[in-house]
Amino acid sequence: MTTIGFGLIGTGYAASRRAEYLAQDPRGRLVAVAGHTWDKVQQFVGQYPAEACTDWREVIHHPDVDIVIVATVNALHGEIAAQALAAGKGVLVEYPLALDYTQAEQVVQQARARGLFLHVEHIELLSPIHQALREVLPKLGRVTYGRSVNLVAQYPAPRKWTYHRELFGFPFTAGLARLNRLLDLLGPVAWVFCDEAFEDAGDGYYRSCRCNAQLGFAGGAFVELTYGKGECIWEDRRHFSLHGDQGGVIFEGDQGEWITPTQQQPITLSGRQGLFHKDMTCVLDHLTQGAPLYTTPEKSLAALRVATALQASAQAHQRVVLAEWDLPGTVASPQPAWED
Repeated sequence: MTTIGFGLIGTGYAASRRAEYLAQDPRGRLVAVAGHTWDKVQQFVGQYPAEACTDWREVIHHPDVDIVIVATVNALHGEIAAQALAAGKGVLVEYPLALDYTQAEQVVQQARARGLFLHVEHIELLSPIHQALREVLPKLGRVTYGRSVNLVAQYPAPRKWTYHRELFGFPFTAGLARLNRLLDLLGPVAWVFCDEAFEDAGDGYYRSCRCNAQLGFAGGAFVELTYGKGECIWEDRRHFSLHGDQGGVIFEGDQGEWITPTQQQPITLSGRQGLFHKDMTCVLDHLTQGAPLYTTPEKSLAALRVATALQASAQAHQRVVLAEWDLPGTVASPQPAWED
């Protein structure tokens, strides 16, 4: 069996979990690592042996690297993925594929044209909560309303890239999993509206952010999303609910409940641990055995288009109708369609 060589760009939590997996699966091995700082790269390769590289370009051009894992700041995802594909390497990238929709679309087309592996991670689809939602969804009848809330209180706010406008990106783009989950459950989005507020800290950083979004789905469901973090947020909350004409499902954190007119039934979940390992298993099964992956880059791209429409809505303070809206740089008309 040929061992697949992986290059890793990033030294954070996701990168550590993937390196941890490669250390125990003989089908792959970690070859080279690059990161934001040289000290962190050296610490990383001390724990997960590989060649330390001073720049991510060294990783993608390493002769023993077959697949490049992109697990660094969001702003670099698109450029690294494009250059890795140009070098003939396959790519596994943490979402989002790029902060710019047009760049992400070009990367998907580039991988398809060259017949190269491209996988955009969406481990939320593998999570026990999402599997439970898929199972209970047909029992809800026609879904009419949903709500997703993700709040993180942090005082003082850390001065790091996840609190930087350009490096992290628009919150619903950086947190694309929230939209991808909804599209997987409810189908295409017809229109969006979004409002945002930031407390700036200077030099591109912010002390807190808050985004509220409304999504109208083609199937008739109306969903509200709230995302907030930082100093002006005073609670930690993770809520997700869907309401149909036959019943509802509500999660507060990992505690779920399925409600009908005659009963309230708790939903028992397995642990959330090991989702990055599950993703890596799917990737290695696909590369070595041809097994299907659990998602596609095109599905991530569809969620990114919705995120881009939400960002445009927040900037213009108007509702965006997606069926009539084409992003700048795409084939059709360059101007978005607004609805008062």
